[in-house]
Amino acid sequence: MTAVPPATPWPSIHYADWQETCSALHLWTQILGKYRLAHTPWVNHSWHATLYVTPRGLTTGPVPDPGGLVALSLDFCDHVLVAEAEGGARATFPLGAMSVATFFGETVRAISAVGGTPTMHGIPSEIADPVPFAEDEARRPYDAQAVQRFHRALVRIASLFQQFRTGFIGKVSPVHLFWGSFDLAVTRFSGRTAPLHPGGIPGLPDRITREAYSHEVSSAGFWPGGAGVDDAMFYSYAYPTPEGFAERKVEPSEAWFDVRLGEFLLPYEAVRRSADPARTLMRFLDSTYGAAADAGDWPRSSLECAQGRPREPRMV
Repeated sequence: MTAVPPATPWPSIHYADWQETCSALHLWTQILGKYRLAHTPWVNHSWHATLYVTPRGLTTGPVPDPGGLVALSLDFCDHVLVAEAEGGARATFPLGAMSVATFFGETVRAISAVGGTPTMHGIPSEIADPVPFAEDEARRPYDAQAVQRFHRALVRIASLFQQFRTGFIGKVSPVHLFWGSFDLAVTRFSGRTAPLHPGGIPGLPDRITREAYSHEVSSAGFWPGGAGVDDAMFYSYAYPTPEGFAERKVEPSEAWFDVRLGEFLLPYEAVRRSADPARTLMRFLDSTYGAAADAGDWPRSSLECAQGRPREPRMV
């Protein structure tokens, strides 16, 4: 069992309470992500295109724009978008109720203001019947308090995902937010190649899906809601799905295997309301990975290690 940091308060983030704001935020992150994707050299499994949780919100990290390094961030403390570039250039605009088209236009202007090149694919990904960003004129709400609660949840979840990540010396992804599906994720790899993925994800070319799933994985993550689930939810799946995976016993007792989605699910509320949310989530991460690794006959002894600790190098 992986050790966990001390318990901290977890906020309530019921999806129904901020669904429209969440939908807008999802599309905003797609705009930031598509800017990063347009300028960053390809890294395996699309890791070059993701966003990262920060103490203040979400960021692209440094993007190698032709005009120099540029970073875009959604600051959920001051509720602004921030564009920054090398040399100290900085531009912002306030987050609030607005259309996606307005947000897109303001983001383009902010990138240009710091010397960046605001080229990107202008249509949402992984969304059925997408409306181009520049044409999405419907005014959308912005519940600032709900966004801050969501961010507080992301901070806690990302910290635990990072801790979980350290118990693996095989190939493992960063802890990052995929803006297409709007989920925070961390993925472990067996080291073996996988069968060709069938593709078919709306708004995502099959060649990208197939590159993403080129190797066997056990992946865990978190959705705020939507995407086939009614409320905020943790998930864990394996690709390819090994025989007997769905029947494996996992923890805690509130987790189950969703046949329709093909993955184990655990409600965020079950974690939040537990006596020790951090330990409850870690039990889910450890046990569902174990289910995937055992059912898939992974070489666990050569892939796993004790959790990492500050200033303590791995024993060789």
